[in-house]
Amino acid sequence: MFTEQAWIYKRAALSPTKTALIDSNSGEQWNYKTLTDHISKWVHYFQEKQYVKGDRIVILSQNRIELFAILFACGLKGLLYVPLNFRLSVSELNYILNDCEPVLVIHDEEHKEICSKFEKVDCLLLTKVLDERIEFYPSKSVWSSTDPWLIIYTGGTTGKPKGVVLSFDAVNWNAINTIVSWGLSDMDCTLNYMPMFHTGGLNALCIPILMAGGTVVTGSRFNAEEALMALNTYKTTMSLFVPTMYQAMLETDYIKRATFPTVKAFLSGGAPCPKTIYNQFEEKGILFKEGYGLTEAGPNNFFICPQRASNKKGSVGKCMQFNEVKIMNEFGELCNENEIGELYISGKHVFTMYWNNEEETKIAKVDGWLKTGDLAMYDDEGDYYIVGRKKEMIISGGENVYPQEVEQCLVLHPNIREAAVIGIEDEKWGECVTAFVTCKESIVSFEAEIITYCKKSLGSYKVPKKIFILNELPRTDVGKIDKKKLQQLPSNEKKSEIC
Repeated sequence: MFTEQAWIYKRAALSPTKTALIDSNSGEQWNYKTLTDHISKWVHYFQEKQYVKGDRIVILSQNRIELFAILFACGLKGLLYVPLNFRLSVSELNYILNDCEPVLVIHDEEHKEICSKFEKVDCLLLTKVLDERIEFYPSKSVWSSTDPWLIIYTGGTTGKPKGVVLSFDAVNWNAINTIVSWGLSDMDCTLNYMPMFHTGGLNALCIPILMAGGTVVTGSRFNAEEALMALNTYKTTMSLFVPTMYQAMLETDYIKRATFPTVKAFLSGGAPCPKTIYNQFEEKGILFKEGYGLTEAGPNNFFICPQRASNKKGSVGKCMQFNEVKIMNEFGELCNENEIGELYISGKHVFTMYWNNEEETKIAKVDGWLKTGDLAMYDDEGDYYIVGRKKEMIISGGENVYPQEVEQCLVLHPNIREAAVIGIEDEKWGECVTAFVTCKESIVSFEAEIITYCKKSLGSYKVPKKIFILNELPRTDVGKIDKKKLQQLPSNEKKSEIC
């Protein structure tokens, strides 16, 4: 019988021999029947342990196809699946464990030692569950589609990590909305290098494609050349990477000679994508587009066809079929076209609450709408553009400066590989527009050249007043540029990190 938790069994009944999952590292493949066999094994284990509805199961592992079996088994038993960032320190992980109080931590061999340092929680090696065939027939459950299924902790770049609670409705409606709006089918195949502790690694394409009956290929440690080769090896149709991954791909020898005949489009997410990346893909005749989302909503919220995206670089298109968006100004009024304001989102895909954090939940959710904290605008054709984070907007000399606009200008310089712009506290200006760049080659007095270059395209108040040339920009665990760490560079005068 179909339930919100058991749709994966219905999919397996429809296409039992179709390949569902492939591990690109080991080459192991599961069809849909094999996937449900593994799910049943975990359901049986959870039953034997007498875990009850609402208990939390923590995962600490590199990307592995086995994680999908645990994810669906948790759903069938009413348990909350909590994937953790394996790159965190023991103290950071302990903070999250104390917050969510799991009954079990499931880990891979690589994280066995770190799990031995956890206190007051049972730990289980991923491969310890016996590989036995357990017959399991899902029946109508006693819990609701609004009950929680996942807790995904945010990166914590502005404070302590918050546990984003996603219900069955949130996960499933994101998938349904993506399938319908993006036109996914059982012919689709995605390559996923996004970490599966991140919403992009679970909900952006993997779960939607499994719901549609397609194939998910997982990779654990990103290597640009290997990833590009895997796209062709597995005949993928659509895959998500962050801009820093695309930058690395474009610097490989493989992409210079390869074609990607099965790929419908390359999808960029996680951070604003420089237009230079669009241009380089366009020169190679490869379709490319951006998406937008956040852990608290989806993460899929907009759709734009790749052909339209090439003519409207930077646009994420229009909101998907089963969600709504609006843009509000600082006075709580709807913005007009081309007016920048905060993006609000509503729909069944929006999160339920922050775990153990009612105060932050009330701030984020207002009258059924999620306040994203992102600044956006829409044009006269109704296509939306993400301008940047509200908290990152710089007020310099009383003028609003949007870092993304300055960054897009900087990366158009032929010698700049990457750029990030932040505001640094300044007595004269309030905030000083400060740029951090990496270069393709060393040039004497390049800072002055950058300023002259920016003045050709930007108003004087937007031109960076300070420029730091770095060997590389710091990254978060999902490959985004870490602006929190950049804030610390000038204040701590870490000259050793500046070329």
